[in-house]
Amino acid sequence: MTAYGTPTVVGGGAGELLVLWGGIPVLGGAAGGLLAFGAGWVAGLPWAPLQGLFRLVDGLNEGYALSGGVGVGVLAGLVIGAIGTAERVRVTVESSRVRLRRGSAEREIGRPETRVVFVDRQDLVLLDADDGELARQRSDLPAGQLAAAFRAHGWPWVEEDPHRATYRRWVPDLPGLPTGADALLRARQEALERGRGDEARELREELARYGVVVRDDDKRQYWRLTRSALPPG
Repeated sequence: MTAYGTPTVVGGGAGELLVLWGGIPVLGGAAGGLLAFGAGWVAGLPWAPLQGLFRLVDGLNEGYALSGGVGVGVLAGLVIGAIGTAERVRVTVESSRVRLRRGSAEREIGRPETRVVFVDRQDLVLLDADDGELARQRSDLPAGQLAAAFRAHGWPWVEEDPHRATYRRWVPDLPGLPTGADALLRARQEALERGRGDEARELREELARYGVVVRDDDKRQYWRLTRSALPPG
């Protein structure tokens, strides 16, 4: 049992770094070597993409082609490892605060601000007293470990989103939204469809100022209102 005053850290740990910087480059090198070794066979497939490139590789000295394929595969694996490291999430839970770290960016949320904590699919979510989102952090961290960490420090953890049933699917010109929110949701829908994640996150924060909470299901948007944004009655 974790001591109440000792911070609990939930993260991928050294094993995750070993996979990112060791396992993935090794697999990339093996895949690159196999592609170089089989370049002639791939070039002969009428449906295969990049046939010109594979013909070029097939024409090279076998030793050069193999070492080049392995090298390119390892390099691609290292790039993936660097991206994965930059996206790593670590959650440090204490009795008075929680720190959410993603790569080099970190934010802190106090326990008094937080009304409830839960995991929504792969998102760690903290809600405030107005039922607005203090944080929605995407990660691959195990929900069971997160639940144990928050409960060990006395946080109000629940097993599922208590407002899940109140979300509505967004479609253009849907009534019930605050003035101006529909235009933001239109812009955010376009950002989602074009894969502009940073823009979608910024628009989520802008919608929060209108009292609109958004959750995504693939590229579909669902929304609800905070308590203060609900119409009277």
